[in-house]
Amino acid sequence: MFLKHLRAPGTLALLLAASAAALADYHVDILPPASPTAQDAYSLHWGVMYVCIAIFIIVFAAMFWSIYKHRRSMGARAAQFHENTTIEIIWTLVPLIVLVGMAWPATKTMLEMKDASGADMAIKVTAYQWRWEYDYQQEGLRYYSSLSTPRDQIEERDQKGAPKGEHYLLEVDNPVVVPVGKKVRLLITSNDVIHGWYVPQLGVNQYGIPGFVKDAWITVDKAGTYRGQCSQICGKEHAYMPIVVEAVEPDKYAAWVKEQKAKMPPPVATPTAVPQQAPTQGAAPAQQVAAAEQAGQPAAGAPPAAAAPAGGAAPAGGAAPAAGKADGKSTFDTTCSVCHGTGVAGAPKYGDKAAWAPRIAQGKEALYNSALKGKGAMPPKGGNAALSDDAVKAAVDYMAAAAK
Repeated sequence: MFLKHLRAPGTLALLLAASAAALADYHVDILPPASPTAQDAYSLHWGVMYVCIAIFIIVFAAMFWSIYKHRRSMGARAAQFHENTTIEIIWTLVPLIVLVGMAWPATKTMLEMKDASGADMAIKVTAYQWRWEYDYQQEGLRYYSSLSTPRDQIEERDQKGAPKGEHYLLEVDNPVVVPVGKKVRLLITSNDVIHGWYVPQLGVNQYGIPGFVKDAWITVDKAGTYRGQCSQICGKEHAYMPIVVEAVEPDKYAAWVKEQKAKMPPPVATPTAVPQQAPTQGAAPAQQVAAAEQAGQPAAGAPPAAAAPAGGAAPAGGAAPAAGKADGKSTFDTTCSVCHGTGVAGAPKYGDKAAWAPRIAQGKEALYNSALKGKGAMPPKGGNAALSDDAVKAAVDYMAAAAK
């Protein structure tokens, strides 16, 4: 009988303990700030909150006190007066002082957020549907950053998807890497529609607008990984545009830059013009030599032509080397793999025969045309206008061959 009476209190105690454990990791607050602007916004948020709480307490305390103290049962009679100048001045000045007191730090914080002068480095951020491109202005690095969450965690049309990862939809293949303690200027624009580069813990939320370059800045106080997302609805895969910023110590940042440069393909050598020399005495001008050769006669003053080797072979060094064939794999690795490597943004995944079959059936010319001019979410030449047509076609052939 005694245990029966203890059952209900015991059950209640267990429920309370379980609730406390569940709420142990629950906090009503914005994310911890990791930059000066984020810290200022955080302090401003709570400062204004305290002012609002104080006003709430004062106003409702006065109201409830007045209702209680001046109720009819106590014989209270309402005072009859109109146009009390003193009271009107008081209830005008007090709100004015409160508003100015809140507007001053808010204006100061906003001006500080917009002051990107004196930056140690700059990164151009270009938004695409639905990925980001980062171009390090001083270091000469340029790469794309796309969602890296596996598709089997996302797709749930026919069956339940795979278990979600810790950073579901907030993970990328190539994060932004910045040095701790350095002021980084962000030059933000867009290639198609309006996007928003938003990382809450760094206190930055800047629109990327086609045709305009907007700037913002960050200075990360401590090493770590900070995550954000596109803050503007930019199309059907808006939810798949995460942002990951990795802040590292300056020495690790220098090592990272060196490593990334080693992975970059060597720059294409540009042909240098050979300076023309004045013809020596007794030598025919170049125009006369060319005209005489077209006529099949040696030009006056020109040296006799060397006899052609037997068998019709070209003289050594006389023929230009054949142009090298475009490397489709290299183009795929540097540009196409951003979408086709993982199958994001509606792009058929590399090696996926089922996804590529209807496209291959359209014929090579249709595939070439889509890759060169763009189609759907894919920009022309994959967003890399510097690619030659042959390089793009070679990449198409490389991907199509892997899906056959």
